[in-house]
Amino acid sequence: MKNITDILINKIELMNNPTVAGLDPRVDYLPDELKKTAVEACGAAKAVTEFNCRIIDAIKDIVPAVKIQSAFYELFSHYGAQAMEDTARYAKQNGLIVMADVKRNDIGSTAEAYAAAYLGGDLYDYITVNPYPGFDGIKPFTDVCKSNGKGIFVLARMSNPSAADIQNMALSDGTPLYMHIGSLIEKWGEQSVGEYGYSAVGAVVGATNPQEARLLREKLKTVFFLVPGYGAQGGKGADAAASFDANGRGAIVNNSRGIIAAYKTDKYKGMTYYAAARAAATDMAEDLSSALKNK
Repeated sequence: MKNITDILINKIELMNNPTVAGLDPRVDYLPDELKKTAVEACGAAKAVTEFNCRIIDAIKDIVPAVKIQSAFYELFSHYGAQAMEDTARYAKQNGLIVMADVKRNDIGSTAEAYAAAYLGGDLYDYITVNPYPGFDGIKPFTDVCKSNGKGIFVLARMSNPSAADIQNMALSDGTPLYMHIGSLIEKWGEQSVGEYGYSAVGAVVGATNPQEARLLREKLKTVFFLVPGYGAQGGKGADAAASFDANGRGAIVNNSRGIIAAYKTDKYKGMTYYAAARAAATDMAEDLSSALKNK
């Protein structure tokens, strides 16, 4: 049975580009003409929305998905919530898969409320979820995924350096915690496997830890990976390639600052922010393609 991950894989293969562009704009990423209007919460939220929409226009035919990190919108109170919704709606209207990076979870009715808020409507195809509460916290999300054709990415091995302090801890049998979490994620999604063999319940696995990503990929045959850490955090195409299977499937790689703030770098100097975003997304696609061929 087809699931949301089948749809995502189809889009990736159509564009030959396993990239998700992170729409995480800070005010200082905005060009001067937009920054002038971002003097208070309402103006900043409107400027961010315009910034995002121009980038979506520039990349919608080469990038299959966008990821919206809610923290950068919560900065602007209820105006930011509207900006996040408007951005998601515009991306959906332009045929993109939309991921909300919200890292929510809890238990009982609270988890049910989070699941309904982000997966019960038509704006978000995937959200990120924290595994810490265990299955009690995960089930409300997987239930909504099944009923509404959505997906989740559960944190397994994150890209930040200090994640190892917790996620690499060894259990009593010597298994690293991230590997145990990975096994749980696979179990939680075993009833949601689609036509390509990947579940709607995926895992977040950082590009900055290629050896651990490789071990997870070998073990978790049905778990699709969302791969942060490419670009500004130091991950390269060769690192991200560790998260893909032998057929070049099984993962999508996020790049936020490297795309939306590309115009601020020497490489794309003199270009508009949206033209630079397109160029950076194209360069990333070529880097990933080359890395996967050489894997």
